[in-house]
Amino acid sequence: MQRLLVAILAAVDAAIAAAVGLAVLLAPLTLLWTLAFGASADWGALWPVAGTLWQFGHGVPVDIVVPDAVISAVGISPDAASFTLSLTPLAFLVFTLLFAARSGSRAARSGAWLLGVIAGSLAFALIATAVAITARAELAQVPLGLAILLPVAVYLVGSLSGAVGYAWREGDAGLIDRIHDRVDSRGAWSVLPAEIVRGTAAVIVALTGIAGLAVALLVVLRGGEVVALFQAVRVDATGAAVLTLGHIAYLPTVLVWAIAWIAGPGFAVGAGTAVSPSGTQLGVVPGIPVFGLLPENSSIWMLIVVLLPVGAGAFAGWLVRSRLVWQDAARPAAPRAVIAAGIALLSAGIVAVAAVLASGSIGPSRMAQVGPHAGWTALAVGAEVLVGAAIMLLAPRHRDELAEERTDRWVAQMGTSPTSDPAATFSWADAEGHADAASADANDPDANDTQPLDDHGFFGDGSTPAPR
Repeated sequence: MQRLLVAILAAVDAAIAAAVGLAVLLAPLTLLWTLAFGASADWGALWPVAGTLWQFGHGVPVDIVVPDAVISAVGISPDAASFTLSLTPLAFLVFTLLFAARSGSRAARSGAWLLGVIAGSLAFALIATAVAITARAELAQVPLGLAILLPVAVYLVGSLSGAVGYAWREGDAGLIDRIHDRVDSRGAWSVLPAEIVRGTAAVIVALTGIAGLAVALLVVLRGGEVVALFQAVRVDATGAAVLTLGHIAYLPTVLVWAIAWIAGPGFAVGAGTAVSPSGTQLGVVPGIPVFGLLPENSSIWMLIVVLLPVGAGAFAGWLVRSRLVWQDAARPAAPRAVIAAGIALLSAGIVAVAAVLASGSIGPSRMAQVGPHAGWTALAVGAEVLVGAAIMLLAPRHRDELAEERTDRWVAQMGTSPTSDPAATFSWADAEGHADAASADANDPDANDTQPLDDHGFFGDGSTPAPR
């Protein structure tokens, strides 16, 4: 019964994740639809638009086909009548990923993480299939297979990560515990998986925080250009609301661009363009307000920002080094070197995936290449993080570490380690109390009379009563 309950709760979590994502789109779209077209609008087109945007938010490319009547009325080139949108607004993807990780962790806490992951992913697949079949728009078409596969893949990765992470920390009395026991039997190498993941998490959090501060600084410095572009668009309140919501949805994508800029390779805003610390080359840029944050020029001295990913790697290395000292596993150098390399490789892999999702097409012709280059960005981040992590993890042991190791070794030899025997603790108050009691017994000649004598007139320890 418990396993059935875990499966049901995991399916409910998946349904809630999908429903919240669709509701976040449907609620403002319904309001905007009413304001723009009135109560007599064609409500049948609302669901296809919401479903297509939900799929687009999970990485599904959208093929835009402009009708001939619109082409002739607006006067645009026939070459721009059809193009692909593939630059993902990562806010929807991040929400699904985090919600799925929470569901997987809950399933692992219930003792049936694999069943929970499978049940939740199947439920999400059914919902994604239903959305893909029913939300078909004529002007914005999505590949049916990708419309089902990509949202389910996002949910599966999040759920599996949350479940395995919790099972590794707390145990699952099954497969993860057996793998954990095998890893623990490797001696000094047993700390590698946990410390690599912990260090990578520290790097990703640090890089995200640095990117957020960089974007906030740009908003302060170049907020006037953003406002000017908002005004140049000349939209009403409904259009301004749509632009604002779109910018919020693309905020995680902008953070990935900021990470690519800080790492050095930068990103492109169209074919033949480059925005990086070493230089900025921009042609004609669309009048999207967020592009007002783009720096107009750069200096070679701005390459100093590449020290920030090095600092993120150093922070991760310090965090891991501290734990290794606490676990008495910092003496071998080889595991520390492998941990530094593992943090760099895993961080580079995560950044590469993020760069792939944060790059794509936003229009025809030259606007088909927007965003960071995944390979160069991952290589730069990996190298910089490796330098920082290696500095902290491979540095010679300092006096505090050596003193702590000597103290731990002495405590272990004396057999009074608080970690090994909670009862074997030392208290100065107790020691002073025993000393005072012994002194009082020595000064009190009648104290020995309270001890029983054996048949030969001796105390239990073989001593005789003191003469009076």
